Amino acid sequence: MGDIAVVGGGVIGLTCALRLAGEGHRVEVVSATGPADTVSAVAGGLWFPYRAAPADAVLRWGQVSLRRFAELARDPATGVAWREGVVLHRTPDPDLSWTAAVPDHRPATDLPPGVLSGLVCTLPVVTMPTYLAWLVQRCASAGVSFRSHEVARPAELPQDTVVVAAGLRSGDLLGDDTLVPVRGQVVRLANPGLTRWLVDDDNPAGLTYVIPRGDNVVCGGTADEGATDLTPSPEVEHAILARVHALVPSLAGAPVVSRAVGLRPVRPAVRVDRVERDGKVVISCYGHGGSGVTLSWGCAEDVVRLTGL
Repeated sequence: MGDIAVVGGGVIGLTCALRLAGEGHRVEVVSATGPADTVSAVAGGLWFPYRAAPADAVLRWGQVSLRRFAELARDPATGVAWREGVVLHRTPDPDLSWTAAVPDHRPATDLPPGVLSGLVCTLPVVTMPTYLAWLVQRCASAGVSFRSHEVARPAELPQDTVVVAAGLRSGDLLGDDTLVPVRGQVVRLANPGLTRWLVDDDNPAGLTYVIPRGDNVVCGGTADEGATDLTPSPEVEHAILARVHALVPSLAGAPVVSRAVGLRPVRPAVRVDRVERDGKVVISCYGHGGSGVTLSWGCAEDVVRLTGL
């Protein structure tokens, strides 16, 4: 087994590092930011493919992750739980390709005005602060080391194999100009007792989701392509809450716990491949859009396979 550097400390980088260490590799995670400061920490944590392609690979990676999250949900320390919820559709022919990975789903009833159909299903909901901390702890227990450093190019690292899983920064590291930021803003409310999540990404007023996670509810969102401002906008938050209150009236009056903005790393297709450059094996694993959690374990399996080619 060889020495491998994983560039990136978010959910993709940590999952890759854990799987590689589990295969006997000596792994170092190198990142300028800690997990709590990555876009992964902003994510709502619901398993749901969003802004990721191609569809066949996304389905395959997502299925692997679903199986792994089913195992992790048995341990409350992971922050993974299975929750029932509803996906709302406002168009007559919605994309249901993702349901091939979800065997238990049924048509929704009692639909809100303007909604043509919906699906009720049970999916993993991941409390990201808890889960990221769990991943770090498991990595450390598996012998993974951590170094705080901003990598300028893979060639500067001493390891012979480098996994680039740095989210939006991956484009600069590998000269990939197809990677673009898609800004997402969320507001977290105190949970009045909700357990069911809701996704309404066809909402004409804007992308809307409500994801209860323990004592708080993640409410979103936005999908502003090319925007890079990380400061939460009060006007955007007001609009998000108006949409949320219309769909989930019980959240009206719930106090704000926190707010955040993240930049989803979006490209025409998720990149998971292997090349040789500057005398190193460079394995790419980035461009997951809003599906980092959803695809994490599946993509990590491919990264493990690519190290052995």
